[in-house]
Amino acid sequence: MTPEQIAEAMVAIGEPAFRGRQIAHWIYPKHAAAFAEMSDLPAELRTRLAESFAVSPVTAVHIESSDDERTEKALFSLGPIAGRLAEGPLAERRARFNTVEAVYMEYPGRGTVCVSSQAGCAMGCVFCATGQAGYIRDLEPGEIVGQALHFARVARERRGPDGRVTNIVFMGQGEPMMNFDRVWGSIELLHRSDCFGLGARHITVSTVGIVPGIRRLATMPLPVNLAVSLHAADDALRGSLVPVNRRFPIGEIMSACRDYIAATRRRVSFEYTCIDGVNDRDSDAESLARLLRGMLCHVNLIALNPGGSPAFAPSSRERVRSMASVLNARGVTTTIRDTRGQSISAACGQLRARVLADAS
Repeated sequence: MTPEQIAEAMVAIGEPAFRGRQIAHWIYPKHAAAFAEMSDLPAELRTRLAESFAVSPVTAVHIESSDDERTEKALFSLGPIAGRLAEGPLAERRARFNTVEAVYMEYPGRGTVCVSSQAGCAMGCVFCATGQAGYIRDLEPGEIVGQALHFARVARERRGPDGRVTNIVFMGQGEPMMNFDRVWGSIELLHRSDCFGLGARHITVSTVGIVPGIRRLATMPLPVNLAVSLHAADDALRGSLVPVNRRFPIGEIMSACRDYIAATRRRVSFEYTCIDGVNDRDSDAESLARLLRGMLCHVNLIALNPGGSPAFAPSSRERVRSMASVLNARGVTTTIRDTRGQSISAACGQLRARVLADAS
């Protein structure tokens, strides 16, 4: 909820509007986890709020940390499914899978949270655990921001006043462009100085290539970053990995990205998951370099996190380095991303799948 919406909720229960601003300040800049922490509210009001409201619409139900404690993953339960989604033959499945994951990654001087925008995903990428599980529902803005707030508290608990979330990436479960309005609502809350207070350049929206979403993002008032999960440079291979490529082929995606760059003056990041024997040859890197020639962009290579499909394995470190060398030699700025959190099922959808399997 925005501070204005919280103020309206307070007025509706007979409290002055300024109480809403106080509560918003506790929830956002101070990252309070409970109404009991809000010491400048009357004790009676704190009790009443705890009985009728929740500070966050998401609840961490399972948490795992890497051995070095630089990466933490949380599985969040969401609010009850209501309305038409609670009806019909899929209602039980929706209720069972009504969870999302988010990951916190700590680096020197910064902390990044990877948030989910949907419970499940309809894109069906063949190497992705979430894509294979299917789509459940869109997340509301508060459910997205709630993931970031959880890890803001984690960062502060670990590092004191210096611990904070500095970057948000929409690279968790779901396709952000298929939930555009709610994702944008969460971005506005994350950006507002009286809420989370992140600069637009510290927020990245990722997509598998939903062309209308890319074009719409270029028109929005905040210059957030765009990342495109590419994974292949030709339509035949990409279509076998990312089924939505049949609807939005690479040529259309590249055209939309070039228009985005022209409109925003911002570079595009292309994410490329390296899969052993599938898309990791030097010839694949050559094709990618030709595709991106002359574009204001950056390529992130990352070896596949195991767990999405037994049919695929991660590329070797040597293969990824070789691809990076080819791309950089052809003038395409390329970085090899850290492979983090394998011990905690940190790739998209893996923790949820494992926790649900253990509970069966």
